[in-house]
Amino acid sequence: MKNAVRILGLATALTLGSPALAHGHQSAKPPAHGPVMTMDQIYQAFGWDFDAAEITTQKITDGFYVLFGLGGNIAVSVGEDGTLIVDDQFPQLMPKIKAALKEIGSEKVDFVINTHWHFDHADGNLALGKEGSWIVSQSNSRAKMLDDHIVNFGPFATEQKAYPKHALSDITFDETMQFHINDEKIDLLHVGPAHTTGDTAVIFRGVNAVHLGDVFNNAGYPFIDADNGGDLAGMIAFCQAVHDAIDDDTKVIPGHGPVTDRAKLARYIEVLTIIQGRVQALIDDGKSLQDIMAAKPTADFDAEFQANAMMLPSFLSRVYASLTRK
Repeated sequence: MKNAVRILGLATALTLGSPALAHGHQSAKPPAHGPVMTMDQIYQAFGWDFDAAEITTQKITDGFYVLFGLGGNIAVSVGEDGTLIVDDQFPQLMPKIKAALKEIGSEKVDFVINTHWHFDHADGNLALGKEGSWIVSQSNSRAKMLDDHIVNFGPFATEQKAYPKHALSDITFDETMQFHINDEKIDLLHVGPAHTTGDTAVIFRGVNAVHLGDVFNNAGYPFIDADNGGDLAGMIAFCQAVHDAIDDDTKVIPGHGPVTDRAKLARYIEVLTIIQGRVQALIDDGKSLQDIMAAKPTADFDAEFQANAMMLPSFLSRVYASLTRK
């Protein structure tokens, strides 16, 4: 993470000093991205070392677990019908992920649900697809997997390459879908553009848990992929819809960070709504992104959300891009 702060601090200085950001929102175009890093540079910037990484397992209840490693959290349902997982991190970690799965009774991944198409949640498809796992996603996520895309974090960016056929979703849905596996009813829900245009919430009705992918980040402020259709208002609406579909006893699994509860999700919705209002008011006053960052509209939440020199410029630039997109 220290490497990320050092690298992205330079990227932020370059981006915020660019002429494209010296104007208010009426000048139309969303802010350009900073340097486009290779995937290897991204791994280094985030401090991701696949060789040193460990996969840890949290048992939620019999037959249901969460795996933590690098990238997105993995939910696991394992039982007599087989193994269903939500998100799959990276192919470089698959031997370690499989070892962790074996320890909880899984011999093979039968189904993998991608909460969205970003590399840190879906690149494991490259390994699992070859082995015959059925891959499931919202239809917009599969569409994104078909082509190369720049993932713009604001101060920096990377290019995510199109997936080969074996790593694409085999099964897609538009708004809702259900699984019945391991005596579990599993609801898949898509509300609309949020973190991306193809997000899925996965609600495990039997064990009373939900995985929200990166629509809900419990490790800091979220990333809104505004250049690929992500939307702050949509993120708030998506979280609210999930909040209303669960209860106070539901275990809430974020895309990143520890497993939490419905109250934490409600707080997240509250804070994002306040920040949206503050930034929109500044935009309405003709303020530029540089002006908005100087105004520090998130200051009273930064400690709570563990904001740092990498996260905050990215978050505010993506909020601005979302709210000023034509």
